[in-house]
Amino acid sequence: MVSFLNYFINGLSLGSIYAIIAIGYTMVYGIAKMLNFAHGDIIMVGAYIAFSVITTAKLPAAVGVLAAICGCMLLGITIEKIAYKPLRHAGSSLAVLITAIGVSYFLQNVALLIFSSNPKMFTPIIPMSMMTIQLGSFRIQTISLVSIAVGVVLVLLLQLFINKTRPGQAMLACAQDRGAASLMGISVNGTISLTFAIGSAMAGIAGVLLCSAYPTLSPYTGAMPGIKAFVAAVFGGIGSIPGAMIGGLLLGIIEILSKTYISSQLSDAIVFAVLIVVLLVRPTGIMGKVVQEKV
Repeated sequence: MVSFLNYFINGLSLGSIYAIIAIGYTMVYGIAKMLNFAHGDIIMVGAYIAFSVITTAKLPAAVGVLAAICGCMLLGITIEKIAYKPLRHAGSSLAVLITAIGVSYFLQNVALLIFSSNPKMFTPIIPMSMMTIQLGSFRIQTISLVSIAVGVVLVLLLQLFINKTRPGQAMLACAQDRGAASLMGISVNGTISLTFAIGSAMAGIAGVLLCSAYPTLSPYTGAMPGIKAFVAAVFGGIGSIPGAMIGGLLLGIIEILSKTYISSQLSDAIVFAVLIVVLLVRPTGIMGKVVQEKV
């Protein structure tokens, strides 16, 4: 029972990281109606920024986390302005996909040039003396609890921001009807840039948490977590922030329990198979809404 509880909490921890990343996907899709498939590489950039600040510059972990957040926000805004804004009115999903792949390869190759392909040992943000908590026979990694807490707090803060602030209301308006929002005086371009900034900032936080839990960093660190976070966003209902949280948590639990009790080699296949089953039963995802098309 104790070991199962350990695995379950590890699943919640990994799922919280997936959820934080998935929120970036779901926000951008909900407002800009675009899928930023370069989002996973923003995770990698955030982790490298934190690594450089903490390990190379020998600054406190809090400074590294703040630098990762700010750096990823600027990167997200830049990507939106240069790569995605020209395609916003093109109406071509293929053009967006090709652009996202190009941005992804660009970020990976820049990281290869700067840091090489050799994996780096990431310094966890939790001090060594506090890495584990022992309660009798129950032992848990502190970073697991931190990841869960951060995920819950971020979702609650984001929900408050969207529902209680003017920029948040502008996001809701743009998600409903960008044309009508523009007529009401809302800056659609500014709102979309803010959405990319928030999503990218959360990717930076996720990169730090991911590399603190699994302390190996390379230019390809964000590739698979990015794909799985997208799966979590679709699983929960893309466009829904609570859905992204639920999808991420379930995905993390399924992955960890599959690795433990079935097969570590088949765990990814099981994750994607569960997604297929869910979408066959409920194509909009767990919390997605069915939109009636008017003819």
